[in-house]
Amino acid sequence: MTFPRPAIRPARPEFSSGPCAKRPGWSLAALEGAWLGRSHRATAPRAALAEVIARSKAVLGMPEGWRLGIVPASDTGAIEMAMWSLLGPRGVDVVAFESFGDAWAADIRQQLRLPARVLAAPYGALPDLAQVDWRHDCVFTWNGTTSGVRMTDGDWIAADREGLAICDATSAAFAMELPWEKLDVVTWSWQKVLGGEAAHGMIALSPRAVERLEGYTPPWPMPKIFRLTNGGSLIEGIFKGDTINTPSMLCVEDALDGLRWAESLGGLAGLIARSEANLAEIAGFVAQGGWRFLAEVPAQRSCTAICIAPAADWFTALPGTGQAAVMKKLAALLEAEGVALDAGGYRDAPPSLRIWGGATVERADIAALLPWLDWGLATVRG
Repeated sequence: MTFPRPAIRPARPEFSSGPCAKRPGWSLAALEGAWLGRSHRATAPRAALAEVIARSKAVLGMPEGWRLGIVPASDTGAIEMAMWSLLGPRGVDVVAFESFGDAWAADIRQQLRLPARVLAAPYGALPDLAQVDWRHDCVFTWNGTTSGVRMTDGDWIAADREGLAICDATSAAFAMELPWEKLDVVTWSWQKVLGGEAAHGMIALSPRAVERLEGYTPPWPMPKIFRLTNGGSLIEGIFKGDTINTPSMLCVEDALDGLRWAESLGGLAGLIARSEANLAEIAGFVAQGGWRFLAEVPAQRSCTAICIAPAADWFTALPGTGQAAVMKKLAALLEAEGVALDAGGYRDAPPSLRIWGGATVERADIAALLPWLDWGLATVRG
């Protein structure tokens, strides 16, 4: 089948899954209020850091009693901080259904040397969540950034759990409802749903997590950037704007800009609506045939990291190397045409495209992109 060359291009072709597109209308002027050349411990810069924390808690609807802090090294730093600080006194279950879940499982086993039980599933599916033993701590991603699969709810998490629920929510926070009452640690980064800059992470702790931190000392050496306690007590300053290391005040101002934009949309509900609308646009396209989601179950399809692949017989009949070559050429063609930048599937994922659908992406830009996928695939095949 042949497809005409589309006449309309996306106004903003940034579909990367991290760092993600800036909010609509963003410009460098948004950073003019940044406290540059100032110590992050001075009164005004520290207030800006505290404002990021306060606005984030408000937009997300975080319950009273939770602590939220800004930490180094993006979501990776935040989730590693949680694992190194909290794991050890109980058994550990890891829910792994994409690359980052696999990475956390490997770190727990190989670096912390804990005998974790891994509940795994191939790309496109969730494991049997009923198998989680809630006498154990459980580490999991809420949204598979590399697989396009997400949790649908928190019903599988025991309300009377003995262990901690440690959730990597880096592609879910600000785009999906999180069941805070079922979670104990939640981490994310600035560069995902709100389109912030990289290198800064967020860690949210429930009272149960704080109790664990203050009552347990890990047996391994703890790097300074992972330390959340001092003398058996929580370092409360981390959750009031006193960062462990020096943050970028330029990035702080950018994070505040994203949060103010989120508030202008009506907060979390507005952000979710935009993300779900982007998923719906792609779902309508996939329903026409010729493409498929990597996520097999409709309710489990991510509205942020949206992963799709050709469904045509000629593609599925190709060997894996042939499929990978086709998708690599397609991603390169879309980039050369200026219609989709950084839309190739993740390196460990099945051959696919990964289109970011978070709230900073306009539905009209996704609608403009989709005809290019059919045209590009036909062109590459030809």
